[in-house]
Amino acid sequence: MHTTIPTGTGGRGFATGARERALRAYESMYGNLCLLDARLRTRGIEAEEGAATAEYAVVLVAATGFAALLVTIMKSETVRKMLLDIVKQALSMGG
Repeated sequence: MHTTIPTGTGGRGFATGARERALRAYESMYGNLCLLDARLRTRGIEAEEGAATAEYAVVLVAATGFAALLVTIMKSETVRKMLLDIVKQALSMGG
């Protein structure tokens, strides 16, 4: 008696179907891996936005130091006297 055993592969052998399924799975995983790589690279670019924040922080620290230096200079008696003399001279010219 001759009996046909169904393979469920549309007449192809089991190995051929398995190879095609493995190839499709590989292509799908490779595509997903490429998308993940692109997303991670994009995230890396956004990380540079923090560099601008760090630059602002450095500028603020420098400006604060300069302001502290000016306050120290302005508190000295010599500078205060010079500025007062300049203001008095300017007011006396106005009449």
